[in-house]
Amino acid sequence: MRKFIVLAGCAVAGLSGAALADTRATEAENLARFEQFASAPVDNFTMWKMYQFQLLGPDTVAVWSGVNDVYMLKVEQPCINLENAKAIVVTSKMQHQVNKKLDFVNFGSQRCQILEIRPIDYKAMKAGGPANKG
Repeated sequence: MRKFIVLAGCAVAGLSGAALADTRATEAENLARFEQFASAPVDNFTMWKMYQFQLLGPDTVAVWSGVNDVYMLKVEQPCINLENAKAIVVTSKMQHQVNKKLDFVNFGSQRCQILEIRPIDYKAMKAGGPANKG
């Protein structure tokens, strides 16, 4: 997992410590686990501050807007090298609201539009229990 710093209203996430070397196989396993605990897509979510993020593949990233508030974001392709990003910014055109098709995941020189937002039942995921699709 990665941690971040907040700069002037934008959430910027970076590595804490040594570089992480997630392989495609590890990312695929992590994506499958997050999908298991994902609810139906939503249009937006509130994010005052991004606490951390986890890359889940070439078009998917999980972001923490709180200790147990996690959202899986799927971005438009091409989004070259998202799975290798060292830091990300999640935009919020509407104050503290991240919206699909309006906001972006930015890293390096890339700007990738958010196509889908899925809340994660992170408490169940941490507990290792069954997914609650509620």
